[in-house]
Amino acid sequence: MDVSFLGGPQPQLGVGVVAPFDFALDRELWRWVPDDVSLHLTRTPFVPVEVSLDLARLVSEHETLDAAVQALCAVSPQVICYACTSGSFVGGLAGERAMCAAMAQAGDVPSLTTSGALLEALREIDARRIAVVTPYTKSVTDSLEDYLGEGGITVTGRAYLGLTRHIWKVPYRDVVDMARAAVVGSADALFISCTNLPTYDVIPQLEAELRMPVLSANQVTMWAALRAIGARAVGPYQALLDPVARRGPAAMTGWEPPGGGPLSPGGGPLSPGGGPRATPEAAFAGPPAPPDGEPDGVEPPHAPPEDPGPLPPV
Repeated sequence: MDVSFLGGPQPQLGVGVVAPFDFALDRELWRWVPDDVSLHLTRTPFVPVEVSLDLARLVSEHETLDAAVQALCAVSPQVICYACTSGSFVGGLAGERAMCAAMAQAGDVPSLTTSGALLEALREIDARRIAVVTPYTKSVTDSLEDYLGEGGITVTGRAYLGLTRHIWKVPYRDVVDMARAAVVGSADALFISCTNLPTYDVIPQLEAELRMPVLSANQVTMWAALRAIGARAVGPYQALLDPVARRGPAAMTGWEPPGGGPLSPGGGPLSPGGGPRATPEAAFAGPPAPPDGEPDGVEPPHAPPEDPGPLPPV
């Protein structure tokens, strides 16, 4: 059979990704990537340490980054990103810049990190006061707030889960509960931290409910990496990716839900038969992650730091 008419595979741009050993959301990263871009992932070596400041330091050591970058350079990516929030904010602004310099030197390729991409994204949407959601313990969440403060960003409210493992198992509804608890007072945007926390489908729902841009760790990482090579991240109704969406739902004249079709009187998409079509919030009703005994905690902005308090029941 003659297949010469196919012309061969389409040319691809390459994005190299260095992820921590416990990263479990490869598929989520791909959802922001256009068809003419390929992701090439590698992981840091396993260490028997739970999610903590110690682990953040271990998975961001320059020797570890050097080996990972050299492995990725075998497939000639146009940019390399370090996809770990805590690993890239644990050393503050100076530590993040040193990581980028070490990766660029190891591979002679432009390099960035999730935490650096976060500050870049906040500048893009002109946000200086933000609410923060994390799956981390208090000490790791404190470190994120310190990093943001160095970058000129004020945290107006925050909520966290207190997890030290299995972060990728957190359901969307827990993320939504934390977001509602964190967004109190005046904030320009919400940031959902940790590249191992699922966020893709929840972003449009939260932006519509909270009436503000919602950024997540994986989103800003892919947005910055793709922008660095002249490509654009894809995603339904996300303010960071679509300037029109930054002006809110009222600006979306003629907007149709993903997949096309009319909207219901309540604003949701209709199925071909006229009934409500499944939307991202339908995922919130899924079963919770199996209990592992991890401590939970949520800290409203005015609560004392030593008393985070429990999350609202799900």
